[in-house]
Amino acid sequence: MPSIPLQRTLAIGSLVYAATLWGLMWYPYRLLNDAGVGGIASSFITYVVPLLVFGWLHGRELRNARSRWMWLAALGLAAGWTNLAYVLAMLQGEVVRVLLLFFLSPLWTVLFARFLLHEKLNRAGWAVMALAAGGALVMLWQPGEWPLPASRAEWLALSAGVAFAMSNVISRHLDGVTEGAKAVTVWAGVVVLTLIGLALKPAELDFMADAGMQTWLLLLGVGLAIGSMTYAVQYGLARVPANQAIVIFLSELVVAAVASYFLSDERMGVQEWIGAAMIITASLFSGHMEDDQLKEARHV
Repeated sequence: MPSIPLQRTLAIGSLVYAATLWGLMWYPYRLLNDAGVGGIASSFITYVVPLLVFGWLHGRELRNARSRWMWLAALGLAAGWTNLAYVLAMLQGEVVRVLLLFFLSPLWTVLFARFLLHEKLNRAGWAVMALAAGGALVMLWQPGEWPLPASRAEWLALSAGVAFAMSNVISRHLDGVTEGAKAVTVWAGVVVLTLIGLALKPAELDFMADAGMQTWLLLLGVGLAIGSMTYAVQYGLARVPANQAIVIFLSELVVAAVASYFLSDERMGVQEWIGAAMIITASLFSGHMEDDQLKEARHV
């Protein structure tokens, strides 16, 4: 068994790996969209792939966790919406703005941890909320208008961040459930939600009549990459405090910003950069919240 320092290094490396791939994943989804594969259909297929390829390996783990099925179902729905809304937002909006709204998640993590895990809001928590909310207001502010998301993509990104925070808190609550069982739950959650979406928009499956081998190979490759990312995230979250994981996930912003610079014509203005700095600072503050809470717990 690896030593504790090595386990921690592997856990942090796993989260960086996942964040890097997610910072690039918007591009193949846009390629698929250009090939006629809509966001709901591509999400369905790319999450069915790891569910079918790897899901059967964790049947016993899921059975062992059946006493906590309600929380597993909540994790599936929260993580399912996180991933589906994220993909749809990336297809419809600007990459970096979508990510900035998504990374308001420390604010929601503070709230959910307070009500679901009964964690007290310390000074760092208030700083996280104020900075994250202030960054959003700066980024979204327009003269004469309410500082709210201005498009469907931005609302999707905001809701994905809320669901991401919820899934992280639920994952922390499911301590003792294996990473494999949680990974299958995440894949199944996306598949269930996308099946509902396809029932409402069956035309998204029309691409199957004309799809070439290149499209199917891209779908398969994205699905396998998502499978590896889900394992990496669950492995990392089981060994790294959730608030510290949020900080590590910020590397996704850097990767996505660089990728969007070279792969698209998207650029941010000064106002967006100021809001981004505030949101990133909020996430950095959130990395110290877990330590504060552990210190409080030791003195109880």
